[in-house]
Amino acid sequence: MASKIGADLMKKVTTSTLLKMKQENTKITALTAYDASFAKLFDEQGIDILLIGDSLGMVLKGDDDTLSVTLDDIAYHTRSVKKGVERAFVMADMPFMSYSTPEQTYLSAAELMRAGASMVKVEGGSWLHDTIKGLNQRSVPVCGHLGLTPQSVHVFGGFKVQGRDDLQAGNILEQAIELEQAGIQLLVLECIPKDLAAKISQRLSIPVIGIGAGSKTDGQILVMHDMFGISANYMPKFSKNYLQQTNNIRDAVSQYIKEVRDESFPSDEHSFN
Repeated sequence: MASKIGADLMKKVTTSTLLKMKQENTKITALTAYDASFAKLFDEQGIDILLIGDSLGMVLKGDDDTLSVTLDDIAYHTRSVKKGVERAFVMADMPFMSYSTPEQTYLSAAELMRAGASMVKVEGGSWLHDTIKGLNQRSVPVCGHLGLTPQSVHVFGGFKVQGRDDLQAGNILEQAIELEQAGIQLLVLECIPKDLAAKISQRLSIPVIGIGAGSKTDGQILVMHDMFGISANYMPKFSKNYLQQTNNIRDAVSQYIKEVRDESFPSDEHSFN
């Protein structure tokens, strides 16, 4: 068994790897990363996915939201992360208003793929169907993002849990199904009730990654600064300070991976009803 795990850690993670992990009920682990040094450290510990997130607007630039992040910002940090990675799957956020039309999206995605991303992530539901299909036709893998979509913070009136009433929950489930039909190969669910997240994860055939969505999704993602307790902004309820728990960065990442795999993280303390 040990040799099999060691061999798996040597294999480069692909979309096929992630799908197989879901099918085999092996939890997927993900973190944000923004530079080569942390990317290398996370990669060496066995993290499956590294996301160059527009969260950099908050944790690196110190802004109150993600809206100031540009395509150039994401491309720059994607190039940096890619240089530190050998195994992990590299995914890049499409920042605010970089995918408002299909044509604009294709150009934006091309820049991020050239920078080293293996997939791009977009926030939103049904209005993205044609865009997602077009990206697939142009050989760009896509990750969807539903629930609390941070680029819509001003529409939501703040960073609030989504999907608590039946109408909203039904809408999120319906959009998740439609996004899969449009061609996404991965879905992030953020800040939704754990039972709803579990239902969506069971309903979809693609891997579902949660953040503030309970332990029954196919995997978890955290913002690295939140995981280390060093964010310039507030510490979200759904996060956990693993550096405080372990007093060592490498051990913190390893402990996070362990707890995601055995479903002890996120606990009810880090989830929403």
